[in-house]
Amino acid sequence: MRAQRGPVPWAAVTRGALAAGPLLLAALLAGRASLGVVAAIAAMLAGINDRPGSRRTSVRRIGVPALAGAVGLLVGSYAGAHLGAFALTLVLTGLGLVGGGISAIGPVASGTGTQLLVTSAVGAGMPLPDPVWQTVPAFLAGAGWLLALRLLLPTPVSRTGDPRAGRGRGPYRPDSRFAPRPDKRSDPRPDPRPEPRCGPRPDVRLDFRFDGERTAVAEVYDAVAALLDAAGTEHAGARRAALTAALDHAQDALAGPRLRRHPSSAAERRLHAQYAAALPLGEAATALAWAERTVPKRAAEGPRRLAAAVRGNALAGPLPAPARTDPALRALDAALLHAAEVFDRGRAPDLHTRRRSVAALVRTVLGAGGREYALRAGLCFGAAAATAQALHHGHWYGAHQHWYWLPATAVFLVKPDLGPLVSRVLCRAAGTVLGALLFAGFAAVLPWPEGLVVLVAVCGALVPVAARHFAAQTTVVTVLVLALVMVGGEPQASAGRIGETLLACAIVLIVGHLPVPGQRGGGVRARIDAADAAAHAYLVHVLGESDDRAARWTLRREAYRTLAEARAAIARAAAELPALARHSAGADEVAAVLERLVDTTTACAVHLDDTGRLTPRHTERLAALRDELATRRGRVGRSRTLA
Repeated sequence: MRAQRGPVPWAAVTRGALAAGPLLLAALLAGRASLGVVAAIAAMLAGINDRPGSRRTSVRRIGVPALAGAVGLLVGSYAGAHLGAFALTLVLTGLGLVGGGISAIGPVASGTGTQLLVTSAVGAGMPLPDPVWQTVPAFLAGAGWLLALRLLLPTPVSRTGDPRAGRGRGPYRPDSRFAPRPDKRSDPRPDPRPEPRCGPRPDVRLDFRFDGERTAVAEVYDAVAALLDAAGTEHAGARRAALTAALDHAQDALAGPRLRRHPSSAAERRLHAQYAAALPLGEAATALAWAERTVPKRAAEGPRRLAAAVRGNALAGPLPAPARTDPALRALDAALLHAAEVFDRGRAPDLHTRRRSVAALVRTVLGAGGREYALRAGLCFGAAAATAQALHHGHWYGAHQHWYWLPATAVFLVKPDLGPLVSRVLCRAAGTVLGALLFAGFAAVLPWPEGLVVLVAVCGALVPVAARHFAAQTTVVTVLVLALVMVGGEPQASAGRIGETLLACAIVLIVGHLPVPGQRGGGVRARIDAADAAAHAYLVHVLGESDDRAARWTLRREAYRTLAEARAAIARAAAELPALARHSAGADEVAAVLERLVDTTTACAVHLDDTGRLTPRHTERLAALRDELATRRGRVGRSRTLA
């Protein structure tokens, strides 16, 4: 129920203002209002998927759901025109099963399933005067227009050469301000430091091609510094989770679609090298946090300077002097030196990702989590479509002949990955009521169609800001859609939309809490099982003392990523009503044990690199964690009292 906070995304606001409104205006000037409505709806849906990140990831995040939306519009239009009420309900229910099942794969797949179902409801329940071979290209054109704006428009902060960055006027050298004081415990061994070759200082120029990737990589170094600051304190766990989130974001930003298999420009290769150089830094920082001891303040200064250098597209410059009193600090210093050497002349190493095969994706869709998601989405979507058609054929709508609103509303409500069911229902109801009332007032005073076009443009600009809270987003989208359909020739129907939304809320609440065949909580169990398998694969690799660092970092990234996904699913399930939350009871304890196991494995890897053997503390901690995990495994979904 709480709203997200953060700076206003002015770039997304600009794109929203230039998307749906101008498309609708151009269609009106051309005398094709209905096609303009379709294109504007596509631009609105693309704007909802226009999240912060790199331009490369926006291609997948916006483009894949748009393609699914075109398919849904095609299927819905033909089914609505040629099938009877019963057959149409079966088709839409089947689409609900498909859309729900693929939504279990991940965030992009979830957006894909959402657009598939929403556009199929629009195609079936809002018959358009234009033929399908014109409406589908119009839909793709609307989404493609916003994607083109995302790829071509510069962001407000896109000038390289940030003055906070290191100036890069020479090779790596320790900064005398951070020189360690003489200490009997310091490492007496000499510290040979090769002087890396440094290229020319990058020019300060306008380059916004990789601003999202550059920001994501810089945030990784900032997260490493924050974890080092929190080592030995109660905040270390939260900072380690923040480092995982930053690494996931940077990995996704750099691993998006490209025309060539490998990076094709020097700037992109440099960013890949800078990301790869952050992985051993994160490993050493995690080991220091696991040891529960504070580290010298200067240890965090190096990653912070590297973060500033990434943002400014500059060389590393002087870095703090080393502190080499234990294996983890020696690993941190070695990683910092490695980063200084490869920072600006890297060779674009692997991003340490494991691509899921088609078979793995099919197993996810057909697994327990996918089946549960598909069953809930299919039942809610089918029930909403059947109810809407019954009202439509019973002439309950009066002058309003389109019945798409009820099933489309059910789609946004039934999505488990968007938040707890009850809070979504309350936010959707409140947002629709407010949006419908606001539009009724606007429709009474604004000129037609000029005022409605301006209203569409304003709402398009507000969508990125309103995305911070589901009720606010619902309010803005309600006003936008009502304005679009009124421009398309439909009479003002705010009261009907309120009634349909409340009916959809009731349907989703009832169907969402019905007992279903099989074991509930399948989505949480699937995430826990994936995290468990990834954690043990990482542990086996480390204890096998393999010298393959790239494989180790890939397994570590997979372990932490699956744990983060499991934590998110557990948090959403725990916020449901007891009828649903009890099916995932105990999952948070299992995830906590797995997190401690992965952290301990990372500490073991760092220690093995330095000494070649583990200490009794490492082996005892591993044994205790494995015993605790064996005790807790299988208790997910049981009563906490029995557990």
